[in-house]
Amino acid sequence: QVQLVESGGGLVQTGGSLRLSCAASGSIYRIDAMGWYRQAPGRQRQLVARFVSDGSTVYADSVKGRFTISRDNAKNTGYLQMNSLKPEDTAVYYCDADVLPTATMRLTHYWGQGTQVTVSS
Repeated sequence: QVQLVESGGGLVQTGGSLRLSCAASGSIYRIDAMGWYRQAPGRQRQLVARFVSDGSTVYADSVKGRFTISRDNAKNTGYLQMNSLKPEDTAVYYCDADVLPTATMRLTHYWGQGTQVTVSS
């Protein structure tokens, strides 16, 4: 069973920084795309940043220049470095990944449980 576990969320003041981590565990043959989404209260979940299958990255316009996505393939872990945080960045942040589990060898999409990020003004 593959699991994604996020960590690194918390409360930070405007202008501060946080680094989120997403650790994938289980019997994993390969991770293809991997990324981050967020959901604020009363709003739909939206893309923040993501590696796509060819290794390139996409970012939401609202975070370009402030957030950086990265990954450590050896550790099956993804990261989201968030700088110059604003109150409007407050949301639950979810990581997702397209994983090829060893057990099935079928590309499967997974979500993490989410981590709260709160930016105070």
